[in-house]
Amino acid sequence: MCRHLAYLGPPATIQALVLDPPCGLAKQAWAPRQQRNGTMNVDGFGAGWYADGDPVPARYRRPGPIWADPCFADLARVTRTRALLAAVRSATEGTEHGVGATAPYREGRWLFSHNGTLNGWPTAAAVLAASLPAADLLALGARCDSALVGGLVGSRLRWGGAPADALAGGSPHFASHRGTGLNSTSPEPRRSRLLTRGVRVLTARGVPSTRTPARPHTVASPPSASAYPVSTPARSRMSRARAAIRSVAGRSR
Repeated sequence: MCRHLAYLGPPATIQALVLDPPCGLAKQAWAPRQQRNGTMNVDGFGAGWYADGDPVPARYRRPGPIWADPCFADLARVTRTRALLAAVRSATEGTEHGVGATAPYREGRWLFSHNGTLNGWPTAAAVLAASLPAADLLALGARCDSALVGGLVGSRLRWGGAPADALAGGSPHFASHRGTGLNSTSPEPRRSRLLTRGVRVLTARGVPSTRTPARPHTVASPPSASAYPVSTPARSRMSRARAAIRSVAGRSR
């Protein structure tokens, strides 16, 4: 499964957000906390960030463990951003490996990350895949569950759907999917989704953060992966977000 982190706030280095925290995303790759499935998140990592004056995010993604790439450490040390979405990956069984399978995914100005799994891949994904236009399905960067979910979200955004609706699914099959298959009677969901375009973050059920707050604001899976504490004015918003998607509160994967 995976771990992911979204950040909005004053300029900070990627190193400070991802590599330095004692229980941050880098450590979650090899010593994850509260992870129900899998033991490590070493099948890829990625970071997407926004530079001042440029609305289109940059990305750095690799298919291996985050600690095995010395170039990322240098990049993270010198790159500062006000908005970041980063993830480490544990691949669902039967899915492809490679850069195209690694979050964050990009659709125009948007960045997207999915923390979850589809048991029974690829059979369990058939109904979801059928709801995606053929051209979009063929354009997916990889044959994996997270890329498929990203394709569904991106397709809705391209067709003018509201971001919250796109994140929630846009099709009844996606909306009822509970993470362990397409059966609505499946057990506790094991999924969370993050979507940002650099001025706010939407969680899996469309609960928005504030717009680029003056103090650091993070959403992390689990919360201990966050580089910064949540500011007092944002606590009520964050509590609603955590209630809305238990996986972001550390109860998934």
